[in-house]
Amino acid sequence: MEEGSAAILLGAGLRTRSNDTHFPFRQDSDFHYLTGFDHPNAAAVLRKGSDEPFVLFVEPRDPAAETWTGFRPGVEGAVETYDADRAFSCEEFHTRLPELTAGARVIYHVLGRDPKVDALLVEQNENARIRSRMGLLPPDALRDPRLLIHEMRLFKTPDELETMRRAAEISREAHAEAGRLAHPGAFEYELEAMLDYTFRRRGAAGPAYDSIVGSGANATVLHYISNRDPLREGEAVLIDAGCELEGYASDVTRVYPVGGRFAGPTRELYQVVLAAQKAALETSSPGQTLEAVHQAALRGLVEGLIALGLLDDDAETAIETRSYERYYMHRTSHWLGLDVHDVGSYVADGAPRVLEPNMAYTVEPGLYVAPDDDQAPEAYRGIGIRIEDDVVVTADHHENLTETIPKEIDDVEALVKEGRG
Repeated sequence: MEEGSAAILLGAGLRTRSNDTHFPFRQDSDFHYLTGFDHPNAAAVLRKGSDEPFVLFVEPRDPAAETWTGFRPGVEGAVETYDADRAFSCEEFHTRLPELTAGARVIYHVLGRDPKVDALLVEQNENARIRSRMGLLPPDALRDPRLLIHEMRLFKTPDELETMRRAAEISREAHAEAGRLAHPGAFEYELEAMLDYTFRRRGAAGPAYDSIVGSGANATVLHYISNRDPLREGEAVLIDAGCELEGYASDVTRVYPVGGRFAGPTRELYQVVLAAQKAALETSSPGQTLEAVHQAALRGLVEGLIALGLLDDDAETAIETRSYERYYMHRTSHWLGLDVHDVGSYVADGAPRVLEPNMAYTVEPGLYVAPDDDQAPEAYRGIGIRIEDDVVVTADHHENLTETIPKEIDDVEALVKEGRG
């Protein structure tokens, strides 16, 4: 931020689930990143160059309300625990905002989040313009703070990476426990319940996103979350699940053979995806781009599809005409952090952004053959495979945060067989 500028930041509130019940509170990711304050209805004003640069507005202590909904840090706790330079009740936010931003040459604010704040800034700007002869000037610019915040969030600190490693370890245990249940007669929701149980038992907030537990043809639906069907012998079950720990997401996909053995067509598709993922991981290093990671995975998938008879074109033609999109319709990577699809630009100066140390992202190629795809050999119809790991770029290559979650065929089969007893 420029010297003498001010930023207005709004936290999240409670969201109604039904009637008078609410969804579990989850703080706005940007607000969490900058303040660490994990309670609803908060706001902050940051003032560059001020003697009191960090001002926090929070719900005040209220013994009656806290009896029903739990502890509030209050104004005192905002200073003592969260290191605010000053704090006020959130009820004072709109009335104190003009004085806190008065004279700021640049104001950072996300328009549309709070219409009352938008109106206050317009009014303040007009008043300053009218009184400009008295030396009171309106701000030079109103800017979106997310451009700065998201660039910061893209590069993980050592503390953030340690949290993400812990999240990956919890997800490893959850996948192991759920994978051992992949036997005929079990239901997808039983595996989902085991994931949720393990996440919470290990201290995570729960899943970082709606867990996908898709068996058989359900695995060909990219965001299948019904998780209600039985597991059947000879099929496989795709589990895309990761925990959220202290706000940070883990995002992992593995495929488990129901009963403990990958059948012929499933095994063949799995081998193609695994080889493509390894090629993409090998490309994950500083100086590369996520586009290069994607292209490495894509070529491996296309060559595998041709070898199995799912594509008739040669590799170059298939990539140029995008005929592979019948079986691979998504990208290979996305940023990872406080959001499972985390913030940060994918493009710089009109070109794919170059990977640098401490950037974290997923590597997740897949193949999906729809059950009604009459252009595919019948043996492959209704099979979906995706393998996903979380990586962070290091100085010379990358660290695979989820490397200990089994994905080699023999290891995966052995894990499932452990659950027979």
